[in-house]
Amino acid sequence: MGAFGRLFLNALRHAVVYSRVDSSRAAARRHFPRLRRERAGRLLPYMGRARRGAALPRVRAQQRRGRLRPSQRFVHGQRGDMAYELKKVFASLPQMERGVAKVLGGDPKGNNFLYTNGKSVIIRNIDNPAIADIYTEHPHQVIVAKYSPSGFYIASGDVSGKIRIWDTTQKEHLLKYEYQPFGGKIKDIAWTEDSKRVAVVGEGREKFGAVFLWDSGSSVGEIVGHSKIINSVDIKQTRPYRLVTGSDDNCATFFEGPPFKFKFTMSDHSRFVNCVRFSPDGNRYASAGADGQIFLYDGKTGEKIGTLGGEKAHEGGIYAVSWSPDSTQLISASGDKTVKLWDVASGTAVTTFAMGSGVMDQQLGCLWQKSHLLSVSLSGYINYLDKNNPNRPLRVVKGHSKSIQSLTVHKNDGRDYIYSGSHDGHINYWDAETGENEEFAGKGHSNSVAKMAVNGSNQLVTCSMDDTLRFTDLVKKEYSASDLVKMEVQPKSISLSYGGLVLAVCIGQLVLLKDKRKVFTLDNPGYEPEAAAIHPGGATAAVGGADGKVRLYSIQGDTLKDDGKTIEAKGPVTDMAYSNDGAFLAVSDEKKVITVFTVADGYEVKNDFYGHHAKVMCLAWSPDNEHFASGGMDMMVYVWTVNDADKRIKIPDSHRLHHVSGLAWLDKHTLVTTSHDASVKQWTLKI
Repeated sequence: MGAFGRLFLNALRHAVVYSRVDSSRAAARRHFPRLRRERAGRLLPYMGRARRGAALPRVRAQQRRGRLRPSQRFVHGQRGDMAYELKKVFASLPQMERGVAKVLGGDPKGNNFLYTNGKSVIIRNIDNPAIADIYTEHPHQVIVAKYSPSGFYIASGDVSGKIRIWDTTQKEHLLKYEYQPFGGKIKDIAWTEDSKRVAVVGEGREKFGAVFLWDSGSSVGEIVGHSKIINSVDIKQTRPYRLVTGSDDNCATFFEGPPFKFKFTMSDHSRFVNCVRFSPDGNRYASAGADGQIFLYDGKTGEKIGTLGGEKAHEGGIYAVSWSPDSTQLISASGDKTVKLWDVASGTAVTTFAMGSGVMDQQLGCLWQKSHLLSVSLSGYINYLDKNNPNRPLRVVKGHSKSIQSLTVHKNDGRDYIYSGSHDGHINYWDAETGENEEFAGKGHSNSVAKMAVNGSNQLVTCSMDDTLRFTDLVKKEYSASDLVKMEVQPKSISLSYGGLVLAVCIGQLVLLKDKRKVFTLDNPGYEPEAAAIHPGGATAAVGGADGKVRLYSIQGDTLKDDGKTIEAKGPVTDMAYSNDGAFLAVSDEKKVITVFTVADGYEVKNDFYGHHAKVMCLAWSPDNEHFASGGMDMMVYVWTVNDADKRIKIPDSHRLHHVSGLAWLDKHTLVTTSHDASVKQWTLKI
């Protein structure tokens, strides 16, 4: 074949590929390597309106990934008549560690605050924290994030020592610059008031800090003077600039610049220095340590002025301080489970906020933002403090701080609620409209919640790696010892039917329960069961195994009887579900395939659905029984049409860098997804 012939065939092949989706430019861009799009985004300078046009390919790529807010247009799926839109994001709580300070960042305009969890940076509206945005471009765990004083950019640092500086003015958060000032965990970040210089500190191998120009990475000083990890850094927001750091070597150091040069060390603390912060007017700075002391220094000279609270400000270690906007007061967060409001001039505590008595009530971070006083507990809860009532916060923001493993939805008193269970055993219920959430009262599961569903008695049935099933009343919203069923071996999955029937899939065992009592146990069934589904009619149970086979059982009274009928999946079964009308059974497997069987035809194969690039983890049927959704370890969610395997909605990177762990439908146009990023998302589907 000649050169012209090869050229013609190549062009024809590309034309066929593009015609599968549509013939637009946006479709062509979808086939470009992601790395090339990322590089294009990184190199775009800020050029006002010109930048918006230059970045359009990346914006469209981001829109296809579904990472934009509800204000963005619908994103089309594989067919022009099917599309999706991210409607709501219910964000995770901060990821906390006992004895480690949590840095909360504030928007200079006072509208938002931010923190980190896993590989995500969470930005929340301070007046309505149910409004949230998530940045998910770090490949490693993110430790800290800070707004630039201009408010146009955020700098975030991770455990590998990478700093990413990214745009805040557009919802797709284009990357501006990326640097690696040192190799090791970044623990704190500070900007100069002109947003031109950035200081970072942490657990470097050869050095513990660096200060550089934000747009070139060129050094503008050297952070020296410490022999151990640097925990905190801050820069005076008025000229002449000053920089101060606090370290595990019990010392704080003072720098003048730029270029920033070491001036002297302050050794007033007897234990780790956890936090250093300049007042907004630059006249003073405070250092707080694990010794429970807060020292005040002159912001320009670094000379010691005095202390807060005399010999000890708190009975426990102090992890964070934050100044009032007028520089006359500050708040401090301590491991003694209190937050204190200080009058700086007198050095006395004006108010003491008692946050509880349990270990999880230790206070590891705080932020003073406009009129809001925030603290964060070891539990991850974010507390809005009330100056007029120090014993009761104005608001407590709850949620998950660990990965979500299971999900279901239910309508209660005319309102839609979302129920989610996490790796640490916590179960939260969310108002689907407002995002307000709470957890059940009392002591619940002590380990990962593997599966959940709501039965006909208005009970949330859950199974956990703590070897228990629980039946929690959704009216009372509290755990009860009488609602606990102890299993002999660890349960993996459950399926419910009417009449109080529950089929529990355990390791090497199937257990049938009725009205919270075990009525039948099948030990050593000859295969390893992985998932089960009871037909809506209640007479048949399908059990999927690690051998790639689905076995059908008859439910006869209080027993399971093997019908001797087996249907084949493409690989080890991961999840399965009957359609709501019982017409179809969908089975997902580790070979990245979902197979739908027609029940009335003796479980003949209706369609095989291909598209996932990794193991499919979960399935959920739409109320219309014509569509179902699947989520996988490839971070993708697909919405499939039963009668046409090619007619689908693809939501790539639905939970970026985290696999999808749960799916549920609020209605035929609203899909809820959860993931190991500990967040809950709602998607509006145009089908």
